[in-house]
Amino acid sequence: MEKITIKGSRKPVSRLIKGTDYFRHDNYDQVVTNLNAFLAIGGNTIDTAHIYCGGQSEEVIGRYLKEMNNRDEIVIFTKGAHPDRTGARVHKAAIDHDLSVSLERLGTDHIELYGLHRDDPSVPVEHIIEALNEHIDAGRIGAAGASNWTWERIQEANHYAKTNGLQGFTFSSPNLSLAKAKEPFWHGCVSVDEATSKFHEQTQIPVLSWSSQARGFFTGRYTPEITDNEDLVRVFYNDDNWERLRRAEELAKKKGVTTIQIALAYVLSQAYPTCALIGAQNPAELESCQRGAEIQLTREEVEWLDLSANSIHQ
Repeated sequence: MEKITIKGSRKPVSRLIKGTDYFRHDNYDQVVTNLNAFLAIGGNTIDTAHIYCGGQSEEVIGRYLKEMNNRDEIVIFTKGAHPDRTGARVHKAAIDHDLSVSLERLGTDHIELYGLHRDDPSVPVEHIIEALNEHIDAGRIGAAGASNWTWERIQEANHYAKTNGLQGFTFSSPNLSLAKAKEPFWHGCVSVDEATSKFHEQTQIPVLSWSSQARGFFTGRYTPEITDNEDLVRVFYNDDNWERLRRAEELAKKKGVTTIQIALAYVLSQAYPTCALIGAQNPAELESCQRGAEIQLTREEVEWLDLSANSIHQ
């Protein structure tokens, strides 16, 4: 599997990243099977967070790493400073606390990729960058990133870091998918739009995309008449996305692959480095993701799928 380099991480990062928001103690056998299968196809990066499954996701990953004795083979991407009942928590005390707990659960002394799970625009970026750099200097964090931050805040934070000789954000983790979100999935979530895409193309800061396959929009299960999934209707149902689906179906037929594989290939064929978080929970889903990651789309095909060009240039 192809890998990318992210500044600050001593290990390369696989283009497919294994999602773990279903990892619990009571399905540990499934976890082991799925992680072993993911490693077998060349994946090496696991996505988790301080809040996933009430902490069980990180605990189960820690158990797996200990039992398999393969920590050196794995890139851990975890996140902290998510809001709680009291509100936003993007400040030094929350970062320090969540990182400490995550390290203990995972049974490791360092995280290759550490992301702030949300932003709080009321907090000056200098406080956040300085707090993260304390952990970078101590070796607890390799690369610091932003999950669900706007490109403007990332730019502001990185300007402060560069001006003051500090490490800024070297990756971002928003939603990026062929279907464009009409509104946030959840409060505080960010999806890549045209301006965000231009920012990443200019800076070449990698994007690690969550919901990279649009939560099943391209599986063939959904039509404008099927409205039982309220979240999918709210976020994705509009004429432009139905046309993107139609074009993905057309291109899939031409290439002899599935529509959802085209949707994944779109994410991995941008003009800047990208990785896709995947939720595959069985062999068939994993094989589909593997095949999708192997499809190379041209710039013209990407633009055509995205409705930014009228036709594919042969």
